[in-house]
Amino acid sequence: MISRDRVLDNLAKYSKKQIKIGVLASHSALDVCDGAVDEGFRTVAIAQEGRDRTYAHYFKAYRDPHGKIVRGLVDEVIMVKKFKEATGADVQRELMARNALFVPNRSFTSYCGMDAVENDFAVPLVGSRNLLRSEDRGSQRDYYWLLEQAGLPFPKKVKRPEDIDKLTIIKLHHKVKKLERGFFTASTLEEYQRKSDQLISQGVIDKESLEEARMEEYVIGPVFNLDFFYSPLEERASRIELIGIDWRFESSLDGHVRLPAEQQLALNEKQRVPEYTVCGHNSATLRESLLENAFELAEKYVKATQRHFAPGMIGPFCLQTCVDKDLNFFIYDVAPRIGGGTNVHMSVGHAYGNALWRGPTSTGRRLAMEVRRAIEQERVKEIVT
Repeated sequence: MISRDRVLDNLAKYSKKQIKIGVLASHSALDVCDGAVDEGFRTVAIAQEGRDRTYAHYFKAYRDPHGKIVRGLVDEVIMVKKFKEATGADVQRELMARNALFVPNRSFTSYCGMDAVENDFAVPLVGSRNLLRSEDRGSQRDYYWLLEQAGLPFPKKVKRPEDIDKLTIIKLHHKVKKLERGFFTASTLEEYQRKSDQLISQGVIDKESLEEARMEEYVIGPVFNLDFFYSPLEERASRIELIGIDWRFESSLDGHVRLPAEQQLALNEKQRVPEYTVCGHNSATLRESLLENAFELAEKYVKATQRHFAPGMIGPFCLQTCVDKDLNFFIYDVAPRIGGGTNVHMSVGHAYGNALWRGPTSTGRRLAMEVRRAIEQERVKEIVT
């Protein structure tokens, strides 16, 4: 892990009056930039050639002669041929020359690689650098390990295909779309073998990934991605805030569930097994009697991060949950950084964040509010790693 002293030495060279918010131009970058603009910051996005027009053209920021934003949200774009160049020395120099505090998202860690993020990227990160690796299933101290340390509920692990005796989800990466899912479900060993053989022959998954897949009992119930925020700067109120809730659209799964049973049964072999590629999000709320339980999950998770990954959680994080028929929560995934679905409350905010802060408050804006407070209180060191 890169030394904290090195990161703080770089931070010390920043002009605190000219701090900008930087982000990799993917995932939740629009929410980050929109929130930053709302709080008076200029924005810097690292964009990949061929995937840049959303940020460099369609959402490009235009300001009046006084610097007031009149349209858009991305002020500056640093172009790279491939996203993995974002951790290179040249890009780092550019970011630091622009006084950019960098907000990590899943695309950043996936495309650049966790080793580079932990050991090479010396730009101050808003958030918990040492927690990011816990998102990789199968690592020594992944989020399942952390959930277990925290005493939090998660779906029961199925150790071997031979142990499958009820609906089970098999979690592994897609063979071709490396950052996407090759998930499938099975209720018996026979179904597991049939579906896995089918997906291997279709080039959706490979045998190596299948052998390392995480298998767990499928929790039947609605999905709620709980978008929380932890503030190390808050001194009066709760440091844990629920900013919003989202849920996913997954292709081709959501197309399957829109079909009547007769049409589902008529699908050919290649169409019959759905894929779980996330392609969008929508907004949701919880019944109020469940909110206490949701906050309890967040409290336990944050305390566990402080015990095992000091200094622990900083800023936004997402607990991805299912709720079963008895209204019990099960955490099936954790994002120790800004979640992938926060664009649903970009600009307009979300019911919970808005109610808490008495105005439009998305995750992106709440993050920028924390940066603003840290600058004003001369406490930026406490929110970066």
